[in-house]
Formats: sequence, C-alpha cells, structure tokens
Amino acid sequence: MKIVMLGAPGAGKGTQAKMIAQKYGIPHISTGDIFRANIKDGTKLGMEAKQYMDQGLLVPDELTVRILLDRVSNEDCKDGYVLDGFPRTIPQAEVLDEALVKLGDKIDFAINVDVPDENIIKRMSGRRACPGCGATYHTEHIPPKTEGICDVCGAALVLRDDDRPETVKNRLEVYYAQTQPLIAFYTEKGVMRTVDGTVPMEDVFAAITKILA
Repeated sequence: MKIVMLGAPGAGKGTQAKMIAQKYGIPHISTGDIFRANIKDGTKLGMEAKQYMDQGLLVPDELTVRILLDRVSNEDCKDGYVLDGFPRTIPQAEVLDEALVKLGDKIDFAINVDVPDENIIKRMSGRRACPGCGATYHTEHIPPKTEGICDVCGAALVLRDDDRPETVKNRLEVYYAQTQPLIAFYTEKGVMRTVDGTVPMEDVFAAITKILA
C-alpha cells in the first residue's frame, strides 16, 4: 500500500501519516528526514544533496526522487509506505511516477486532508513551541498547565515565525500555486481521495482507514 498524503500546511496530514504508518506497520517517509539521515550518514546521495542545500538551493527533483527510491527499496517498505511532504509539485509527481513505473510499481492512494484556510490560520497561530526542549502546545487544544510556560522544562513558550498568521498566509499561497494541482493529477489517475480535516483527529483517521480498507 503506497500512499501520498496531501493537504495545506497545518491541515494535519503529518499527524495522519504517522497514525497510518503505525496502524498498518509501514514506514512514514518525510523527505526532510531522508535528507537529514543521508547527510548524517555521509552517503553519496546525501553529499550530493548537501551541495545544493549549502548554497541555499532546492535539491533537484531528479535527485530527490533518487534519494526517495533508495529509501523505499529498504526491506521495511516491502508492504508499502506513506509519503509526507513529497511530491510537492506536478514535475515531482511525474518524475516519481516514471521511476515507479520502471520498477513495476505505482501509488495506490493519494489522500487529501481538506481544511479551509481560516481554520488553518487559527490552528497554526495557536501553536506554541518550547525553545528549550522542543515540546509543542496549542493555546486551545493542548494548552500547557501554566499559560506560556513549558510543562517539561519550565522555559517560556514562543510563537514560531512559521506559525505567525502572515507567514501562514504566504505558505498557503505557495501551496495553492504549487501543490494543490496535484489533486487534479492524482484524480486523473483514479487514486485521489479527500477527507474532511475539520473534524476531530480520530474521526479524520476513521475516514482514512475506511478508504484504505
């Protein structure tokens, strides 16, 4: 079962990807994690990617797909995997598709976690992070015991720049320009499914497991 997770930033697709991975015993694969692992291990692919990253450049799609295919060739991916954060654009999806076809493989499901913009802005601007230990909170959903203070280490919580309303709006604009077209791409391939991401997390997951059943 090969799954691609789609959805705007803050829609909760990463959380759902982890829950899918746990339930079905398949790896949750984030391109950021793979890049970091390859760079840390000093692999040939990792060093190639690092050259671009050190210059502040995007890693080319073809290299990203090579790193991804290297990861999914591992034994733990034999029953499938969940891709989170890739593909982000139509060209990336096409390169991935071509590479999988050569392996006699394909994406089985693309799942879009659909959440309106206003919900996302409210959701993300309520996030708080601990600069000390990395713990995360939400002013409404997961508040700390003492307002503004980390439960774990007692440091003052911060609103990350990424979660500020103006930054979130910019990220949404990028998403609509680059990533939303993937919905039409995977719809055409007959693998696109959409779930309502505004309901409680457990209900989103129940809707996804129904699709995957």
